[in-house]
Amino acid sequence: MSKTRRKKSDARQRILETAERLFYAEGVRAVGIDRIVAEASVAKMSLYNHFASKDELILAVLQYREEQVDQMFVNSMTRHVDQGMNKLEAFFAALKEWFEAENFRGCSFINAAVELADAEHPASQFSVEHKRRFYAMVKAIISEVAGTKAAERTSEAIALLVEGAIIKAVMDQSSHPADVAKETAMALVARAKRK
Repeated sequence: MSKTRRKKSDARQRILETAERLFYAEGVRAVGIDRIVAEASVAKMSLYNHFASKDELILAVLQYREEQVDQMFVNSMTRHVDQGMNKLEAFFAALKEWFEAENFRGCSFINAAVELADAEHPASQFSVEHKRRFYAMVKAIISEVAGTKAAERTSEAIALLVEGAIIKAVMDQSSHPADVAKETAMALVARAKRK
């Protein structure tokens, strides 16, 4: 890779990482381009060479955030499964760890969709698709642990439990909602397996 191309790639990554950190901490509407440029140590023109608008940057940040969140869940769940948990228990352990992270401020996708208040915005649409993929992952985990029928009967309710736990964890500044969601989810799955 040429030095010029590497510099462009490095600048793009710095912009993404800086914008992701600031958007997550303070919100997509509260953070301006000038602040991102200053904190990423890039020229404003460099930002616009990579992203045509702030809206395009918001979408790219959410795409980047999805990769980070997915990897965080995979790593955490793998560690917990290796310690003897089943995948559903490991999922809720990963959720709790996320809630306990120092910079936890809820779900970036919910936060962005609420702030943008425009269902047609590409970032809002991406957030909806992210949630579909996330719910499909939850359903696959339940299916693996308890079977397809149990997953069909419980996955939507458990996905709602997870979303509620995320919001409650932010509002209470506590990881306890992960425990409540896990206990309820395990009871739902156990009941569904008996039917």
